[in-house]
Amino acid sequence: MSEVTDRRKRLMLLLSPSTYRAGAFLEAAQKLDVEIVRCLDVPEPLAEQWRVPVAADFSDAEHATRSIVAYGTEHPVDAIVAVDDSATILAARAAAALNLPHNPPEAAEAARDKGIMRDLFARHGVPSPVYRRFPLAEDPRRIAAQVTYPCVVKPLRLSGSRGVIRADDPDQLVAAFERLKRILLGDGNILEQTDILVEDFIPGVEVALEGLLTAGELHVLAIFDKPDPLDGPFFEETIYVTPSRLLDEAQRAIADCAARAAAAIGLRDGPVHAELRVNERGPWMLEIAGRSIGGLCSTVLEFGSGMCLEELILRHALGFAIPSYDREGTAAGVMMIPIPKGGMLRGVSGVEDAERVPHVEGIEIAVKPRSPIVPLPEGSSYLGFIFARAGDPATVESALRDAHAQLHFDIRPMLAVL
Repeated sequence: MSEVTDRRKRLMLLLSPSTYRAGAFLEAAQKLDVEIVRCLDVPEPLAEQWRVPVAADFSDAEHATRSIVAYGTEHPVDAIVAVDDSATILAARAAAALNLPHNPPEAAEAARDKGIMRDLFARHGVPSPVYRRFPLAEDPRRIAAQVTYPCVVKPLRLSGSRGVIRADDPDQLVAAFERLKRILLGDGNILEQTDILVEDFIPGVEVALEGLLTAGELHVLAIFDKPDPLDGPFFEETIYVTPSRLLDEAQRAIADCAARAAAAIGLRDGPVHAELRVNERGPWMLEIAGRSIGGLCSTVLEFGSGMCLEELILRHALGFAIPSYDREGTAAGVMMIPIPKGGMLRGVSGVEDAERVPHVEGIEIAVKPRSPIVPLPEGSSYLGFIFARAGDPATVESALRDAHAQLHFDIRPMLAVL
């Protein structure tokens, strides 16, 4: 029997156990007096152990959708929000079944699959790299003779630049292809059922756009500069700084390109995070995701009078008033602390010195001592985050670099530790 309608707003969050962002969403929900129902990406029998109302294996979308719909039918929810990439398709399917605001499931699918995304960009004239799709079972030497250089080898569905490798000649392409194959097969992909992309490398500066879609209209929340060159062979992101230092004309072109990309793949509702390259020919869309910025990067964003990004997303999902989409005035930035080499982290020093750097607001070391760490392209995480805020973007960038220089990571080879 369904509950009466006179109740607090209830929102379901789809979470992975390893997400950084659960705390920020829960704090925002408490501020808004919203009840959060957590749906966790673990097998259903572990729901009680994890103390969550709903547990579902997100990789089994059909069964997970049934579980969410069954819960939402018995305990009505007002919206469903996916925190990370892994749940965006599931959120769209479940919301559609429960007649809640949602992106079309096929749009959510396109935002997760770079092959579908590239096809739709090409069909709708969105500037993006020239690309070709190849079976993972293909002989890479044959592929090497068919593509132009420099190019980028990338998986269809991995996120965070995992498995993305630049190749400047046929030998490098063969090596990149074999390396990506090992990553994909190690993740359980089936050789004969898996494809990869090889696309032209686009030179230029890289930026990220954070936005919110309402009935297909894009509200730009922030444009981040990425001041470190991302030219390969791997593409580990480090510093994000906003506001962008690009000319206003360039920023308008970036926003227009992102809006066209969202429309091309059918995204219409909720947060979007887009990655673009900008050169003398204008902006080029690399990819757009139907979710907000990852990791702890959202910490540096505030809107109106102290509204965090997660609160803005919850307000939008539940139909609450949004006082302002404008980001608060000061410049802000975050450094995702890169992994210099693989091994086991024994310890971190210099944190207190880094925290004393002017304009640094906080440092979060995400990896615990004695944890194994894996750099890109095989890895998918960072050592932690540095946050800074100042009167202008250049000062923010300098503070992040100065703080990072104070940090020292003791990383030992795994065999030496054992």
